[in-house]
Amino acid sequence: MIVFSLLATVLAVAAVVYLVVALVRPERF
Repeated sequence: MIVFSLLATVLAVAAVVYLVVALVRPERF
């Protein structure tokens, strides 16, 4: 399942980016 693995990686990266943004700019949330 290459497609599923790729999708999981993209979701993981997006989650990390969202977490960093939430930590750096808490006023937006």
